[in-house]
Amino acid sequence: MSKMFVADVGGTNIRLALVENGALQQINKYLCRQFDTITDAIKQFSIDINVDGFESGCIAIACPVNNDFVTMTNHTWAFSKRVLQNELSLQRLFVINDFSAVAFSLPTLSNQQVIQIGPGAPVDKGNIAVFGPGTGLGVEHLTWTDSGWQTLDGEGGHVDFAPNDEQDLIVWRYIKAKLGRVAAEELLSGRGLVNIYAALAGHSGLEVKYNDPADISQHALANTDKQCVEAVQQFCRVMGSFAGNLALNLCTTGGVFIGGGIAPRLVKFFADSEFRQKFEDKGNLAGYVKNIPTYLINEPDHGLLGALAYLLQQTKEKY
Repeated sequence: MSKMFVADVGGTNIRLALVENGALQQINKYLCRQFDTITDAIKQFSIDINVDGFESGCIAIACPVNNDFVTMTNHTWAFSKRVLQNELSLQRLFVINDFSAVAFSLPTLSNQQVIQIGPGAPVDKGNIAVFGPGTGLGVEHLTWTDSGWQTLDGEGGHVDFAPNDEQDLIVWRYIKAKLGRVAAEELLSGRGLVNIYAALAGHSGLEVKYNDPADISQHALANTDKQCVEAVQQFCRVMGSFAGNLALNLCTTGGVFIGGGIAPRLVKFFADSEFRQKFEDKGNLAGYVKNIPTYLINEPDHGLLGALAYLLQQTKEKY
């Protein structure tokens, strides 16, 4: 097999893996801020795994990728696909949106790699949605065609956030005053969790003690700070409403999946949260979404697996 690599690039980390015999090998993770360019990161990976360059690669990255020049939304890296291919001496280079990669991974995941939240059963080859709060908020849809699965690209994380109850309004007003516009990503991301926490604490006249999402989630999981618990509960409610909106957008009878770096850490909250209640809270269309299943992705390498599936499909290798 040709020497190939895949990469999953977020605003904070870049994960890279060697492709051998149609599978991921030697997975390494680096902080993006350690490198001035993505070229430097990929070359360092090549050195670390003792491979003298690659012939083909697929990069899944958290930003629009429609044009030759790619500029990350939540990091400073920017590059030309053509120049990057030349710098790495690649015969073939594919650059896809990170949530396109997540979507491509979904048909390859087993029941052991997902956790179902609430009722519902998937329809075979039904439309699928996936979103993931992390450094930002990625969104993707997947639909079945005569030639196989096809992603429907977009930037759904940047749609307007629509408040639906008083708790939502408290957070909406806080972000509106802070930023002027309230996008879904400003609630469903690491900084979004901080925004929710600060909004609820401020509304209650309490001190805002934490500005790191990891601190908020850790105190919530340990039940050592009431405001952190309330913030994570609200985070789950907002995720439920957002997931239900995605289900309505494309009749996702194949399910709605949640990935990203935050949700998998909060598994114990989901079963007892109002996530599923908010998912189904769609008025006279509640019955439309009631039987649509919702899942947490419990596979840390799903982005790499999706990039692998896409790369092998494009290079005609057997998955």
